[in-house]
Amino acid sequence: MIIRNAKVIICSPGRNFVTLKIETDQGVYGIGDATLNGREKAVVAYLEDHVVPLLIGRDASRIEDIWQALYRGAYWRRGPITMTAIAAVDTALWDIKAKAAGMPLYQLLGGASRNGVLVYGHANGADIAETVDQVGRYKDMGYRAIRAQSGIPGVKGAYGVGRGDMYYEPADAILPTETLWDTSSYVTFAPKLFEAIRNEHGDEIELLHDVHHRLSPIEAGRLGKSLEPYRLFWMEDCTSAENQEAFQLVRQHTVTPLAVGEIFNSIHDCRELIQNQLIDYIRATVVHAGGITHMRQIAGLAALYQVRTGCHGATDLSPASMGAALHFDLWVPNFGIQEYMRHSEETDAVFPHSYNFEDGYLHPGETPGIGVDIDEKLAAKYPYQPRQLPIARLRDGTMWNW
Repeated sequence: MIIRNAKVIICSPGRNFVTLKIETDQGVYGIGDATLNGREKAVVAYLEDHVVPLLIGRDASRIEDIWQALYRGAYWRRGPITMTAIAAVDTALWDIKAKAAGMPLYQLLGGASRNGVLVYGHANGADIAETVDQVGRYKDMGYRAIRAQSGIPGVKGAYGVGRGDMYYEPADAILPTETLWDTSSYVTFAPKLFEAIRNEHGDEIELLHDVHHRLSPIEAGRLGKSLEPYRLFWMEDCTSAENQEAFQLVRQHTVTPLAVGEIFNSIHDCRELIQNQLIDYIRATVVHAGGITHMRQIAGLAALYQVRTGCHGATDLSPASMGAALHFDLWVPNFGIQEYMRHSEETDAVFPHSYNFEDGYLHPGETPGIGVDIDEKLAAKYPYQPRQLPIARLRDGTMWNW
């Protein structure tokens, strides 16, 4: 099958998404997510100006060769824009190959390693009481694993506190919203949150928490130790990971499991973390880490060191990315868990999909390909809306990690 056309589709059914659609001379097409939250147009330009011209006339079945051409051929390798664009191409090509084979993608990858994909939802509240209630709500919906975040007294715009009902989207303004961060308040507050959740909901539910890169390594170690009595499934992004060795210090002070990697875009971002067993879960995802092809390499390295996958799955990736991730999750031997934030009704209508949720698990369905499509006519009714992610400052005005 020869690639005869590739086009970039931008739409905003509740939030912005970028989708690449690749069409072949045999009438089979595939789609891939190319959304980079707050920097969508940068990926659009990279795809339209640099990637799409390279695709026309190539054999769509040569996925590995095309991946290598886009990665090695660019010279300026890696980075979120390049790797998101490559991921979109890679996902669309796997979609095409699986459709041509008449198989759901997970079968083409090697078949299922499990019956369903364990997922976690997000319970957010303005205060402890509201978060505790929201955990109960997610339990009632059938979730077996729940991420808990809460507003912090005296801290304006604490991370993770949603502004809507289940469809939390932090990219909320044309210019970044400024939020406040106070480490001392947070480190004192977080254990109280999880004590209250365990007291109300017991020990059976799995609990997760996202620090969102806010702490220094020693602060992260202190927080992890204080959370040990509440048996977290993981503590996510406890410190910035540009310096991978920083996690050695965290490891020395806590046995709370560590997860990191939603902003990683290549195996080199996590190689030392994995090889030195400094993390327990790698959170790189299909849309930002080079697609299925590169995620298989990351997972293969992780398996050697008993590190499991825990792919990012917030609403800043489209159902096309979620569908691909679920096929990967169902197949990958060292699977851990999958984040699952539900999309809005508008998004689900634009991206009809076959994946389904039941009893705490998602299944990608049996539709050939990734099991997700895009309704282009409906997508055209939702034009792009410029939005950026917030920023954070300390009380003295110092810029901090959001």
